[in-house]
Amino acid sequence: MYPDKFKSEPSKRTPMISMETGRIFIMGRSIPENPGDYYRPVHAWITEYSQNHIEKSRIDLGFEYINTSSTKWIFNILKELSEMEDVSENVKVTWYYEQGDEDMCELGFILKSLIECPFILVEVEEMNTARYEWILTTDNL
Repeated sequence: MYPDKFKSEPSKRTPMISMETGRIFIMGRSIPENPGDYYRPVHAWITEYSQNHIEKSRIDLGFEYINTSSTKWIFNILKELSEMEDVSENVKVTWYYEQGDEDMCELGFILKSLIECPFILVEVEEMNTARYEWILTTDNL
């Protein structure tokens, strides 16, 4: 069975990740040198999670910047989650983007159109560590 929790602290090149039962959070900058090496354990956790967890799950995503290779991994993660049992009742994806960041807003709409899952976009004033911490500690599933 999937591990109870998975955490990864942010760096200048990688996002903050916090995953546990009912909550998946990935936010920050995603430009790792090798996105496959970075996201493979995240994807493996998500795969196990999506096959074994059938209750409500909140997925919060937001990026200051994300490169194309990382976008592919985020899409694969969302696709895996969208195949969860009773996805329309149990999964809520929220895509956060910074006010005026048309690229991140557009990427959110593209991802929303490609997966079968409840998905909302939220514009925030600024994407920064304080915002990530606030979202991570807010419980509104």
